[in-house]
Amino acid sequence: MAPPALWVYRALMAVSLPVMAPFLLAADRRRGKKRPPWSRRLGWNLPAIPNRGVWVQAVSVGEVAVARPLLAELRRRHPGLPLVLSATTATGLAMASGAQLADVTLPFPVDLPGPVRRLMDAARPRLVVLVETELWPELLAACGTRRIPVVLVNARVSDKSFRGYRAVRPLLRPLLAPVTLALTQDEQSAERLAAMGVGADRVSVTGNVKFDATPPGAAPKVLEELRRLAGGRAVLVAGSTMPGEDEAVFDALLKLPARSRPFLLLAPRHPERAAQAAQLAADRGLTVARRTLIDRAAPGCEVVVLDTVGELAALYQLADVAFVGGSLVATGGHNPIEPARFGVPVITGPHVKNFAAVYRSFVAAGAARVVHSAAELAAALEHFLSDRAAARAAGAAGHALLASNAGATARTVDALERFLT
Repeated sequence: MAPPALWVYRALMAVSLPVMAPFLLAADRRRGKKRPPWSRRLGWNLPAIPNRGVWVQAVSVGEVAVARPLLAELRRRHPGLPLVLSATTATGLAMASGAQLADVTLPFPVDLPGPVRRLMDAARPRLVVLVETELWPELLAACGTRRIPVVLVNARVSDKSFRGYRAVRPLLRPLLAPVTLALTQDEQSAERLAAMGVGADRVSVTGNVKFDATPPGAAPKVLEELRRLAGGRAVLVAGSTMPGEDEAVFDALLKLPARSRPFLLLAPRHPERAAQAAQLAADRGLTVARRTLIDRAAPGCEVVVLDTVGELAALYQLADVAFVGGSLVATGGHNPIEPARFGVPVITGPHVKNFAAVYRSFVAAGAARVVHSAAELAAALEHFLSDRAAARAAGAAGHALLASNAGATARTVDALERFLT
């Protein structure tokens, strides 16, 4: 019998979804965001799904980046094992589909009994893997009823999330009963999951898979075009920027002397904002082009705005210095490991709760520098661009951190093996 907390969750979903759906659809149209058809989200019109495989759920771009090395290692060890990958956001799904990481890529179903049941009936997985802390009550309940093992991988629990979970711990504990195993990034997350109701005997620390993730290769033609546009100038890559940060990056750029101003490749976290970001640059008198139209870029172009999905991680290789967004505004920060893989020094804002442990190690090692404003960002850029020895030292420190933290992928898949035999 379903626990009372699940009935409460179902009631809330049944009431809120019809109310919120029109607003979400209107917002998507306004922003130009293309989500998968609702029929797929509701579990209808599904493609053929191979049975008895591993179903991996990854919310968005960051989680898909974690899924990539895990799926590759599963494929290497078990060539005939069916692999199914789902994602929640439009950008995550686009990245997952484009990378062809699994046999089938699907949108994650609406977490209601019918959609979850229909996808479960179609896939009949032997194992469900949830990347990071994907706690969907209906999915967990369905796995419990069908006796399907559920494993959290690369799990982490932020300070804010833990405060919220702790407040509803009595309701949460029975919902977490179907979690068979939780593989965490660090000891703190392991302790928090145990406190939330996942038994300590079901929690293990395997490390952060993001230290192992390798970026997808960029198309040689794109790299050649961007290098041509840079024309020998230093390159600043501002990645995963959020609203309010594009302006700060452009203003920091304009504070630098024109003769030493770097070529800027700016990648909004959500590509549908590319036109808005390009307009902000143009309003400041900067010559700008969009990535999909770089063949039309004017000579001496100063800014290229990335309006594609899945290219940023590879394009960090062009950078002399990187600003990692989501950090000057309070959205939690994004992954500094991607630029560090290419030995690129990292600049970040102070709001990095989503990667708190990673940034602590980066800052302590001298691989990242924290700024609080456009003026401080300009000063940090000038420092790294004028002192190449300092930039190389910061980049080398980041690269060394990656090497010292490698191995989480193998440890994670080792822990999954007992569910695959």
